[in-house]
Amino acid sequence: MAMTASTFPSGDGAALSRLLGYLRSQDYRHITVTPLTHAHVLANRAGMSASSLRDLFGWNLPFDKQAFPADLARLLVDADLLEPAGRQWRSRIRVSSIDDALFLHSGYPTEQEDAVFFGPDTYRFVRFLRQALAATPLRRGARILDIGCGSGAGGLMLARLCEDADLVLNDINPLALRYSAINAGGLGIDAALDEGNSLAAIQGKFDLIIANPPYLVDKEARTYRHGGDDLGRSLGLRMATEAAGRLAPGGRLLFYTGVAIVYGKDPLLAELAPLLSAAGLDWRYEEIDPDVFGEELLQPAYKEVDRIAAVGLQACRKPG
Repeated sequence: MAMTASTFPSGDGAALSRLLGYLRSQDYRHITVTPLTHAHVLANRAGMSASSLRDLFGWNLPFDKQAFPADLARLLVDADLLEPAGRQWRSRIRVSSIDDALFLHSGYPTEQEDAVFFGPDTYRFVRFLRQALAATPLRRGARILDIGCGSGAGGLMLARLCEDADLVLNDINPLALRYSAINAGGLGIDAALDEGNSLAAIQGKFDLIIANPPYLVDKEARTYRHGGDDLGRSLGLRMATEAAGRLAPGGRLLFYTGVAIVYGKDPLLAELAPLLSAAGLDWRYEEIDPDVFGEELLQPAYKEVDRIAAVGLQACRKPG
């Protein structure tokens, strides 16, 4: 289902847009950490109430309305962001920053099936994209597709670097597209939105396709975490395969994900290599971080896994 970013900001969406504007006016910044680190920080601050915007929208601490300006309290009510926390309140969403850009996403803990995740993987993803494009910037008006966009951080940060970018944000999760639309509006970026778990409804070829698919084994199969079968590889493998067929001449695929390393071997690389070669793509694959989400190895599914590594794939179709 195709939409545009302007489809969403009405009702409480307009209030969310105003909230982002308010936070920008206050020079708000917050770096979001892993769920485990977030839990440790909350444990260290047990019994504390929010006294700053970072406490409220970064750490999701409970707060008293009277501790913050009345106009902020009105925005929270208008956007339907308040949930009870004992005798206090807590925000339903968080807001994270990359440089001066703000992104709203789901509150902590991200336990809902439709949660919109943002964390260290997001920062690694954006860094990977920037480094990959540093030597060969995008041309003006480049057509960009962000598959499984989540908060939209990857595509939106690239669109800021490409004049007149033609950006399409895709996700199976309607809430992710809603937040992406609001985040895009906050950055002054126009984007087309596509809801779906494949590229079938998206027309044409792209100069750049990016993806940061989930790659963990999640027993509850939550959309933002679960990478499917084969220790979380199947979804990412499908995304990369579909994307390879939608690259324009000279088009590039930038694919960041995680892979369970089994007895020293990378099974994702073994599966990707013949597919990329068969598609006639030039490609390079690298291990970006050797050890992420180590706590996941406590799950029975990871019994034979050495570690979970963050990896990046760059693939390019030859110019026509």
